[in-house]
Amino acid sequence: MKRDHIDPKIYELYDEYCHTGMSRRDFLSRASSLTIVGGSGLAMAQALLPNYANAEEVLFTDDRIKANWVEYPSPGGSSGSMRGYLVQPAGKGPFPAVVIIHENRGLNPYIKDVARRAAVAGFLALAPDGLAPIGGYPGNDDEGKQMQASLDQEQLYKDMLNSAWYVKKHPLSNGKLGATGFCYGGGVVNQLAVDMGKDLDAGVPFYGRAPALEDVVSIEAAMMIQYAEDDPRINAMRSDYEQALKASGTEFVIYSYPNTRHGFHNYSTPRYNEEQAKLAWRRTTEFFDQKLI
Repeated sequence: MKRDHIDPKIYELYDEYCHTGMSRRDFLSRASSLTIVGGSGLAMAQALLPNYANAEEVLFTDDRIKANWVEYPSPGGSSGSMRGYLVQPAGKGPFPAVVIIHENRGLNPYIKDVARRAAVAGFLALAPDGLAPIGGYPGNDDEGKQMQASLDQEQLYKDMLNSAWYVKKHPLSNGKLGATGFCYGGGVVNQLAVDMGKDLDAGVPFYGRAPALEDVVSIEAAMMIQYAEDDPRINAMRSDYEQALKASGTEFVIYSYPNTRHGFHNYSTPRYNEEQAKLAWRRTTEFFDQKLI
């Protein structure tokens, strides 16, 4: 089903489902009870559920990259250790490093594909799985969302921070670090920029929660902040965040992508906007080229 055929009420309900404890069953039940002109709320809701089959852009067998699972210490995190998906470009290196932070459901196939795309673009890419301490991404987003919500959020963030340090200091890294992330991961990127100061060189959050405004002054990374046009929950924070960045003298650029909703970069649902997603990713890699090499 094409995104233009899905009623806005279903999109709103799906956003609530993604960002609250609503179960998949309740999401579908509530969608089926909505009065939708010219269609079925249930069918529209089912079309929005992620489908990762045959959507990968870069396969793990691609000879331009080498992908491996790595384990590393994570003091103060959920269990004291972490696991991540490390993808390196072909060649000896060193390479500029990028940490890629997943949404609120663990390291799903989409984020692994983003890591491979980053490696094809020339970056040593680490995609940590925040669910690793409790068994890892379970194979579906619904369970992943529940698992991630069950974690202590401060410990989960510490695992992401430790992951950023791990890839920055990796033997194949040139010592420069970028960070990008999506939804929950976008918020993490904003917070990494606060907490890492000069040790983060560039941040590209996609539709992520803004940090506390009083902390923005600590950001020393160059920031490229990506917004969906139709994303009321996140966009409500945009103006104040932008003003705080200006006041602090931070180097930043903001893009808002027309005809997009929250999650437009994720190819697994009809929220995906191919044209704008490709533009946003091209801008991301060009920005990292400028700041990390």
